[in-house]
Amino acid sequence: MDNKKSPLLAAKNIFASGKQNFIIILAAVALFAIFTLINPNFASSGNLLSMTKALVPYAILSLGVTFVIATGGIDLSIGTVCFGSAVLAGALCKTGVSQDEGTLWLTIPIILATGLIFGLINGFLVAKCKIAPFIATLGSMLFSRGLTAVVAEAVRGTASAIKYPSTGWFQKVFTNLEGFPIGLAWVLVLTIICMVVMYKTKIGRYILAIGSNEEAARLSGINTDKYKIIAYVICGFFASLAALFYVAANPSLNLAAGNGMELDAVAGVYIGGTSTTGGSATILGTILGSVILVIIRQGLNLAMAGGVGISATNITYAVTGIIVVGAVMLDVLKKKNAAKVKIPVEEKKAEAPKA
Repeated sequence: MDNKKSPLLAAKNIFASGKQNFIIILAAVALFAIFTLINPNFASSGNLLSMTKALVPYAILSLGVTFVIATGGIDLSIGTVCFGSAVLAGALCKTGVSQDEGTLWLTIPIILATGLIFGLINGFLVAKCKIAPFIATLGSMLFSRGLTAVVAEAVRGTASAIKYPSTGWFQKVFTNLEGFPIGLAWVLVLTIICMVVMYKTKIGRYILAIGSNEEAARLSGINTDKYKIIAYVICGFFASLAALFYVAANPSLNLAAGNGMELDAVAGVYIGGTSTTGGSATILGTILGSVILVIIRQGLNLAMAGGVGISATNITYAVTGIIVVGAVMLDVLKKKNAAKVKIPVEEKKAEAPKA
């Protein structure tokens, strides 16, 4: 009986997700039109390119943290891991001193390894040590920030001015290939990979099962600790991957630049429609949520450019907060409505006469 119902249930879920994504797309188009009316420069090619550069690292961060949120967890360390790994690699390879592309390739494995290590640490703390994800990743965030600063200062004398070469193969691979924003192509590929992993593999199915009901998942034979760790490792890897795209577009960086980026990434996931308590996730929605945030940030920056004496950054935080709270409230209401529908069905089954 369950097997017969599962295709119908899957079709309903796909329809609901598609409807939700369509609404987000309409919201993005509406915001784009509004900001263009306020300031026509918003639709200029230069601004669109700037938005693209800003979107890529945020979208990649959001893709990674979607896997953690799908388990019912959270990762507050991704911002400092992202920028910390880039600062650390730049300091160790001394690219800020030599500006030599010959040593630049060394930064890639260092950056990726740093993200994987922190992801593994976070997963171990949450899954094996049973520390609440918020506390575990908050501690990891503070630790990574301090450790990176200490190492950078020891190697280079400062952690405030790490510079990568601003031209060359690194930019062609990660940000601009002969005028084409290659970062968007990377985001598309990574989005497809994440969709396959989340919806078509055992890893994704088990992660969603853990988020839906961890105890039931454990009783059904799923190694919940293992797949929680995998989710955090994926998140850490994507955080370090985002660092590559950020430094390619912004060759000069410091550790403080990553402050708050984890909140934007998480906000993008929630706005996209992934459940705040786990159990369901929408990869495409995550990308669309990131697009919404970038449009709002860039639009407000241009709208406030007239010098009205109010910080566009602060306004952006306020607007983002309102949107996130609204997204969470919708998720709560959706679950309440689903519960109301489920209860009468269960009651009817209980009242039905036995054959």
